[in-house]
Amino acid sequence: MSMTYRGTTALITGASAGLGVEFARQWAERGADVVLVARRVERLEEVAADLRRRYGVTARAVAADLARPGAAAELRAELDRLGLPVHTLINNAGFGSHGPFADQDPARIGEMIQLNVTALTELTRQFLPDLTADGRGALVTVASAAAYQPTPAMAVYGATKAFVLNFTEAVAYETRSSSLRVLAVSPGPVRTEFFDVVGSQDAAVGRMATPEQVVTAARRALERDRTPPSIVVGIGNRLSATASALAPRRLALTVAGRALKA
Repeated sequence: MSMTYRGTTALITGASAGLGVEFARQWAERGADVVLVARRVERLEEVAADLRRRYGVTARAVAADLARPGAAAELRAELDRLGLPVHTLINNAGFGSHGPFADQDPARIGEMIQLNVTALTELTRQFLPDLTADGRGALVTVASAAAYQPTPAMAVYGATKAFVLNFTEAVAYETRSSSLRVLAVSPGPVRTEFFDVVGSQDAAVGRMATPEQVVTAARRALERDRTPPSIVVGIGNRLSATASALAPRRLALTVAGRALKA
């Protein structure tokens, strides 16, 4: 069965910039309606208006701070109130920070885990019954090339992305008898606002991809007859992920630490 866009609704988190905007654009271009979720409602409204104008789809902006406990359940309740079905869930929202773990703000660490791990998990659980309901569902999570080895100087971020990767692959296996398409996409550095939030270019290891390249790779993987549970975007990142899996753990740790200038 081929991937269906027209007549479906995609819920996209982190949709005010970067990968989130590009996911929304590519889905809308193919006829999907979209629900855009992020904190910056003005920016969301701009993106939604542009998608409506360019592609003639229904695009709604829903402001939510998913780094706040309870926000995922509130988002589910809001979509139920609006009567909006969800056929595709794209868990894109997330952020990182760079520097020694001992120097990180504890409150900021909590927000990172809440957004990157807890909200993603809760949203997936909230919407999984919808995604498997009619045979057209898809679940996409944005992990990272950082998920494949320890990441000194980005200790918490890398750990959250390792969770995302393993969690998504497990859900893919558990739902294998359904028609649900499940994919974790792991890019390396991408030209987005991510590094403005991180506050350091030292986290940008390797060649930067564009949002279009990453989302196109994710979409094409999702459209395969047999969707893989995960992909790594970029040949250099794929080689690095493979090498990290094969190398002694201490060696992979040392290489990552030097690359991230830990």
